[in-house]
Amino acid sequence: MARRAFRRAAGRAGAGGAPFQAPAALRAELIYDMPSRTPAVPESVRLAAQTCLDLKAEHVVILDLHGVSDMTDYFVIASGTSDTHVRALGERVQDALRAAGERPTHVEGLPQGRWVLLDYVDFVVHLFHPALRQFYQLERLWGDAEVVPLRAQQGAGA
Repeated sequence: MARRAFRRAAGRAGAGGAPFQAPAALRAELIYDMPSRTPAVPESVRLAAQTCLDLKAEHVVILDLHGVSDMTDYFVIASGTSDTHVRALGERVQDALRAAGERPTHVEGLPQGRWVLLDYVDFVVHLFHPALRQFYQLERLWGDAEVVPLRAQQGAGA
């Protein structure tokens, strides 16, 4: 809860246009409130990744952004094999999360199907056409983020 308050306040500028600085006590709470670097991954994040796997997405990855960025906690990154596949992945991930009570706050790129972004505030789902994923290389850009291992799902759908 303290992290959400900090995240909301971090976007506001302080006096004289200087960036907002959280009080030292709040910063300490943010750092020491977490027992480990990787807290338990929320079920909605795992559901998004599993939905991608079930729909034959390639190279599905969950990145834990705790301690790396304050804008979100997790990225789910996956590739489709075509524009149509990427659009279908985006629609089905939204459907699965909607059934679990989650709604995106922002959706981009769904009509084009090249790079679909589904922003759920606490996590963001990036669905790429393979050429764009290779070009943008989000995993390399966020190289300090820890890769969360996916549960063994090799037998699913095979």
